[in-house]
Amino acid sequence: MALQLYNEQFESRLLLGTAAYPNPEILRAAVRKSQPAMITVALRRQGATSAEHGQGLWGLLQELDLPILPNTAGCLSVQEAVTTAQMAREVFATDWIKLELIGDDHTLQPDVFQLVQAADILIKDGFKVLPYCTEDLIACRRLLDAGCQALMPWAAPIGTGLGPVHEYALHVLREHLPDTPLLVDAGLGLPSHAAAVMEWGFDGVLLNTAVSRSGAPVLMAEAFAQAVNAGRLAYEATPVVPRHNAQASTPQLGQPFWHYPDYND
Repeated sequence: MALQLYNEQFESRLLLGTAAYPNPEILRAAVRKSQPAMITVALRRQGATSAEHGQGLWGLLQELDLPILPNTAGCLSVQEAVTTAQMAREVFATDWIKLELIGDDHTLQPDVFQLVQAADILIKDGFKVLPYCTEDLIACRRLLDAGCQALMPWAAPIGTGLGPVHEYALHVLREHLPDTPLLVDAGLGLPSHAAAVMEWGFDGVLLNTAVSRSGAPVLMAEAFAQAVNAGRLAYEATPVVPRHNAQASTPQLGQPFWHYPDYND
């Protein structure tokens, strides 16, 4: 069940965001209940209205004692993303970065053209880049050419909770990049969405809104953690290929089950 990214191993295949929780206590409980591989944090260059809030979050992150994945949320240019990543490395003392470079304010769709440029710069600067991208196969290949060793394609626009909108494209991506760790990021709204993409062979999921803005974030975090594990187990178990013709699942009376036509399926 372990997840491997950039030659590092993680016991969980769930990554969890830290934004928009009702209060720090609920965030703390949700993280402890779900035990994610990493927790994501946005570096705010403009301080929050209260410096005390920022200090409280920093103290909580230290208390949780989990790997931190800073992100470049809100960046609109290559230079802005690179500068934010470099600042995050100093603040959080990590080479990990979730690279977000937004091209549209309405959908928050990644700008895949600038994303490749920024990824190339950061990889050469020693970062372990996890790029937030679309499910476009060609864009993903360009990110791999730039040196990324894992990708984070979206399921749907950030915060929509729609689940996998372009299912076919995600299947194509998984099929054509069989050896690349792919973590679905953005747009998942239900634990069943997470279980589905894990059953398709994706390597993990990153969540925030679906948990933090739910009616009971702690319960939802636990539900998603279980769904991710269940989906991965189902994938590793090799699900039965769907059939269009109905067939009995039990032997007929008087016929030993080992003689039944489907026994060795």
